[in-house]
Amino acid sequence: MAVGRSAYRGCLLGLAVGDAMGYTVDNRSWQQIQEDYGPHGLLGYDLVNGYADVTSYTQLAAFTCNGLLLGLTRGQVTGKMAPFIKYIGLSSREWAISQRPWGRPSRTYCWLLRRQELCRRHCMDTRMLDTLNRQNLGTPETPTNRFDSPSGLTSAIGVGLFYHPDRMDQQEIDLLGAEAVALTHGSPTAFLSGAVLSHIISRLIQNRKQNLKALVLEAVDACIDRFGHQYSQIYELSTLVRHAITYAGSPNLKPVDVMERLGCDSAAQVLAGAVYACLSSGEDFDTAVITAVNHSGRSAAVGAVTGAILGLRLGEEALPDFYISCLEPAEILRELADDLFTGCPMERGNKLFDLDWEYKYLQGNG
Repeated sequence: MAVGRSAYRGCLLGLAVGDAMGYTVDNRSWQQIQEDYGPHGLLGYDLVNGYADVTSYTQLAAFTCNGLLLGLTRGQVTGKMAPFIKYIGLSSREWAISQRPWGRPSRTYCWLLRRQELCRRHCMDTRMLDTLNRQNLGTPETPTNRFDSPSGLTSAIGVGLFYHPDRMDQQEIDLLGAEAVALTHGSPTAFLSGAVLSHIISRLIQNRKQNLKALVLEAVDACIDRFGHQYSQIYELSTLVRHAITYAGSPNLKPVDVMERLGCDSAAQVLAGAVYACLSSGEDFDTAVITAVNHSGRSAAVGAVTGAILGLRLGEEALPDFYISCLEPAEILRELADDLFTGCPMERGNKLFDLDWEYKYLQGNG
């Protein structure tokens, strides 16, 4: 059962909600969070000037989507295109341009670069910017570093959302998810987490009603089959995710104690924390996001991944209005989600012409 427009919107909006909520307490100790927000921690946005700020987690996912649609459009309209990973690299570099205070090049490709709401300087890992400014980006086979942080993980969400059976099969999506993270993060546990996350998102795109616990286990097993012969670290990731699933089935455990135990610092730990938050909450969005951000780790990252998974699963209508109304880039994320849902309306030799799409994904203006 394929999903509708609401699921795509729910994924990007949910990602942004979790990111914005977690940003307030990111990398602060649980004790500090309690001192500032009370014994139960942060229970909603801590607004700045009436708006909830998103960070590089939302920005990078959005630019990844922009890059993939750029490649798709060039392929359909001109009949020529590079591998999709090249467009993810291009869009990631353009996102990095948005994060620096000096001038931009005269020729750019991503229309999101012209949307200030998704270009504010909120990078959660400046090392990633340094990597994106290098001549060569990383691959799983030739990493440029050994970073294992979650900073590049949300690019895999964009990859998963791009799934369509006419474009790539499941193994190709899983590999592209790994490659997208490996552009900036060379630790196998980081880019393998990208493969697992892309698998989860893309399978939910195919049927968002399937059992989430079973789907997570399927994703891990599929990535063991795909990558296990080359990267033993996939077994380490598998163990971590399975622990999260076991904890979620233990109702007597306090969520914050589990999150502290999981660590929620590296990409693999963030993925495990998001899995726990989704499953332990009974898939209630509000409960899950509160669990996802209240701990001593990367609150914005866990919140973003949790929000993306449940936002996709539940749809836009399930996201509480009070989260969306003060989310500054909400309309842009809806527009981008709709573009992912519809796909490029133009093909080579077809008389159908979409001026708005041409501006965004051929000219890069939007």
